[in-house]
Amino acid sequence: MERFDDQHDDGQHDVIAFLSKPATYGITEPVERIDTHAAIVFLAGDIACKLKRAVRYPYLDFSTPARRRAVCEAELTLNRRTAPDLYLAVRAVTRRPDGSLGFDDGVPVDWVVMMRRFAPDCLLATLAEKGSLDPGMMRELADSVARFHDAAEIVAGCGADRVRKVINGNHASMAALKPSILGAEDRDRLWSDSLARAEEIAPLLDRRAADGLVRHCHGDLHLANICIWHGRPTPFDCLEFDDDLATSDVLYDLAFLLMDLWHRGLHAEASLVFNRYCDRRGETGGIAALPLFLAMRAAVRTHVLGSAADRQDKAAQRARLVDQAHGYLSAAHGFLMAPTPRLIAVGGRSGSGKSTLASHLAPLIGTTPGARWIRTDVLRKLLAGVDPETHLPDSAYTPAAHEAVYAALIERVRDTLAAGWPVIVDAVFDFPDTRARMEALARSLGVPFAGLWLDAEREILNDRVRGRRGDASDAGTDVVERQLARDIGSLGDWVRIDAGGTPAQTLERCRKALAALRQGDPDPDRYVKVV
Repeated sequence: MERFDDQHDDGQHDVIAFLSKPATYGITEPVERIDTHAAIVFLAGDIACKLKRAVRYPYLDFSTPARRRAVCEAELTLNRRTAPDLYLAVRAVTRRPDGSLGFDDGVPVDWVVMMRRFAPDCLLATLAEKGSLDPGMMRELADSVARFHDAAEIVAGCGADRVRKVINGNHASMAALKPSILGAEDRDRLWSDSLARAEEIAPLLDRRAADGLVRHCHGDLHLANICIWHGRPTPFDCLEFDDDLATSDVLYDLAFLLMDLWHRGLHAEASLVFNRYCDRRGETGGIAALPLFLAMRAAVRTHVLGSAADRQDKAAQRARLVDQAHGYLSAAHGFLMAPTPRLIAVGGRSGSGKSTLASHLAPLIGTTPGARWIRTDVLRKLLAGVDPETHLPDSAYTPAAHEAVYAALIERVRDTLAAGWPVIVDAVFDFPDTRARMEALARSLGVPFAGLWLDAEREILNDRVRGRRGDASDAGTDVVERQLARDIGSLGDWVRIDAGGTPAQTLERCRKALAALRQGDPDPDRYVKVV
């Protein structure tokens, strides 16, 4: 197992030795050890015992027992917000009269956090490596983070100033690294580019702070700090050592999770979490800050990994960590790139595969984490105050309800496009006026528009709606038959797509159609099968 050099743990040698012994926990099997740059976790039986290292960095100070006690107590309190069953107690490591070490019954020399142990396979970082992050898990994770942010303590303060402080702190931490670990040119360019972007969006950042969107958040929300506990994705191990660092715009908190997913190549998962979270919390204009927030989070990983590399005494491990730090620094430059706003409307009868297509298309449009996917089926449920997968009665589908949903849709799409973000709208669009409203909205904002109409045979549509489970759509075969009987009118410039095949085939046809439209091809239908 990877091990940090214990020569840096001045004054903790005997504590580390004590916590490494099976007898300390009343067990016989070996104690496993996990090292990080700021802590050591001892896995003993069904217990995880976490010791803070006696270290000091530009962004944290665990150099004295008193500081370590305070941060252990903060860790217990703060993590019980999201994982109350995991965090058991703070215990003192004490010196007994005979000079031996124990728990609680002598003079305190250090402090530890006691937790329930879970299997390594429960970590989302491990599940990600195995390709086991399924869509249901990602939706549940996004819901969990959204609920946490809803309840998190609001902290007054200037949003832009707080962001500048983090950018400068990241730069200071990177500048403290040895040149052999991180060079100055790319580091300084990221610093200046990030500050410039912060200035551009300073009014937005300040407005969000005034609106109560700066809160005491998790602060370290990446996949290695989320586990499956009692069958649910559960964030733990929040940033406990500095309330100011843990206080941020809620989207900056989310950005660590999105950045981690995207950097691992899990683009579809990042897109799903992003869109589900925005659905849950009604995020629109604020996502203009997301490119900067993603870059800031990648900068955090850069200097943390650089610090870890500096503590390694094995050349191969040091080189691996240095390479990872460089990878995150490069990614940070890419994350700063803002997307280009555009509107893509995906229409078609129930069962035509609109939502499947939109979910696959969203990560491919724009920059990290892809286009904002807004679905009328989900919006209808949220306006009704229920979960997206909750079935609504027929009374929720009146003409008045239909108009309310489309009015809310127009508002959300407009605000998101105005923030400079691409949008995919997923709706039936079988009335000419609803299609016309989407096209008019794009024209009014001066953004490119593309309309895709998915077609499939009656039998395919009915088979698909019969097979749905846990979906936001309430449509059954009766709805499909009513839609088939309705005259949808002229589609105008909307491109018909044969959606009767596999999702991959439909996606490829749509990608070709969108490419043709972007290039101004006078005959985009030659790229698709017209049915």
